[in-house]
Amino acid sequence: MSRKVVRTSKFRHVFGQAVKADQCYDDIRISQMTWDSNFCSVNPKFVAMIVDASGGGAFMVLPLTKTGRIDMSYPTVCGHTGPVLDIEFCPHNDNIIASGSEDCSVMIWEIPDGGLTTSLTDPVVKLDGHSKRVGILSWHPTAHNVLMSAGCDNVVILWNVARGEAAVRIDTVHSDLIYSASWNPDGSRILTTCKDKTMRVLDPRKGTVLFEKEKPHEGSRPIRGVFVNDGKILTTGFSRMSERQVALWDPKNFKEALTLQELDTSSGVLLPFFDPDTGVVYLCGKGDSSIRYFEVTDEAPFVHYLSMYSSKESQKGMGYMPKRGLEVNKCEIARFYKLHERKCEPIVMTVPRKSDLFQEDLYPDTIGPEPSVEADEWFEGKDAQPILISLKDGFVATTRAKEFKVHKSLLKTTTASAGNQQDSSGEVQSLRKEVKDLKAAIEELTKRVSELESKH
Repeated sequence: MSRKVVRTSKFRHVFGQAVKADQCYDDIRISQMTWDSNFCSVNPKFVAMIVDASGGGAFMVLPLTKTGRIDMSYPTVCGHTGPVLDIEFCPHNDNIIASGSEDCSVMIWEIPDGGLTTSLTDPVVKLDGHSKRVGILSWHPTAHNVLMSAGCDNVVILWNVARGEAAVRIDTVHSDLIYSASWNPDGSRILTTCKDKTMRVLDPRKGTVLFEKEKPHEGSRPIRGVFVNDGKILTTGFSRMSERQVALWDPKNFKEALTLQELDTSSGVLLPFFDPDTGVVYLCGKGDSSIRYFEVTDEAPFVHYLSMYSSKESQKGMGYMPKRGLEVNKCEIARFYKLHERKCEPIVMTVPRKSDLFQEDLYPDTIGPEPSVEADEWFEGKDAQPILISLKDGFVATTRAKEFKVHKSLLKTTTASAGNQQDSSGEVQSLRKEVKDLKAAIEELTKRVSELESKH
């Protein structure tokens, strides 16, 4: 008698659980726009959601601790003149968020610690370069202040945010609407999927196509793609019969998928969220009421179904918390922020373990908030691996004050000097250094005076 052997995996029993009602963010009017982006972005400090706004576009940024009912008069970020389509927090600075809108612009905002006290209308930097609405944003994973945007003008732009300028413009590759654009783990490649039914791997600095695959999914509905471990690519799309599919590809051999599985016949686009530390990919369908999760491994059939989190209410969007924002002592391996029509509900994914001790096998060193290369160096051709951190004692500091000041002055000077490019001359640099040194000296002296005063 043959016994069916079950594949061993420590993630087989991962289960999802919604938090209690008082831990949700209530009474928020989530945007009604029909656009297939996440509508939500989170980090260890804030949760941001695109909201309905009369005239123009707005999004709300709440400190994670501000749960419960949100007052109607709570301030928003409302500088766009058209609806906001996508928002994303900077991975290297928890107070910086980018937004793309129907008004064809990308704006960079700085959120003060503790959240907004008045509505924010003036961005730190405004990036103009698209001729149609901007629906996709993605920060570079390792380079400081590098942002990718893709618009309905079929153009991908890589911005040097600190200088406020478009450094690379990829405008001849895509012949139709771009469905998704994402980076590989070290940001040396871009993966795009497009309405012309072609998936492409691009060299981001040259804007050239390295690999391409026509019709990764036969259907005509939107395709999404993300890089997973070992340079492989996971895509979600539709069959000719409009069944939803998930597939895994090796760019070195695009002829045939490593695996292609059919899931169901729902019509919502599946948004993939991949966790490189555990190899688990979470598929959240826009308009679904469930989150399916799979483990991606090296053994056939490569994408193994684990389980599904189901609920009664459908999701309008989904935010995904970076690893450093999770509670490691509770064996939490992912946390989603699910948007309903009128609220945002955190959903916690947990591996059941008896012990309260730190589980090293669940938490290998993960990507930290430190950039490993500056924007100028990256555009000149320098790639760098992400800087990893250990989560053993929980991750405390999100952004160091020193680094934050530099970042601020960098961004501030760039808005003023974006039009005037002479400021890179040596003379200005030396004057800046002098001013900085003088400020430091004054601070030191003020400190000493106050110390002496308190003694006497």
